[in-house]
Amino acid sequence: MRAKRLVLMMFVVLPLVAVDADAQLFGKKDSADTQRQEVLQMHDETLARLYKEKSAAKEMVENSVGYAVFSNTGVNVLIVSTASGKGVAHDNESNHNTYMNMFSAGGGLGVGLKKFSAVFVFHSREAFNQFVDKGWNFTGQVDAAATTDAEGGEQAGSMETTVGLNEGVTVYQMTKKGLALQATLQGTKYWKDDELN
Repeated sequence: MRAKRLVLMMFVVLPLVAVDADAQLFGKKDSADTQRQEVLQMHDETLARLYKEKSAAKEMVENSVGYAVFSNTGVNVLIVSTASGKGVAHDNESNHNTYMNMFSAGGGLGVGLKKFSAVFVFHSREAFNQFVDKGWNFTGQVDAAATTDAEGGEQAGSMETTVGLNEGVTVYQMTKKGLALQATLQGTKYWKDDELN
């Protein structure tokens, strides 16, 4: 009986959480132009913060085939966790932007809200095109962490952010506490936003 109630709660709560988190970040009632401007502002702020916390990332991003920047809101309700967000994938060769959505659902314990930003850096054309044109739907999961000290420098033993999710892709994640790598990819889907492109 408990299992049935839990499954029912997941079907009721998850869609509401996703809609609410997305609305908090980018306001569904805004026009497409306004939403694009908000995404681009988030893009600029996220990259500026990343470069400040890890200066080597700037050269990596600028010399890559392309990159994608996302702002996500993650919510944990009992044993259910979700994350919803928007972002933009930028092709360095063509200077073209593709606006995208993100959503994930998985297991987690506790109740809380976590906002974070993520930057994907693509070192191969194949990886970038696959992400933009076909989207990604992860069934695996990778977790690690890199933190910064009080002066903003890297702590000894912090990890480089290359993740084995796809060869030729580097992932950075930032929370309020600073630069962190927590590429929790299980059940996460990225796809083009038809309304903004």
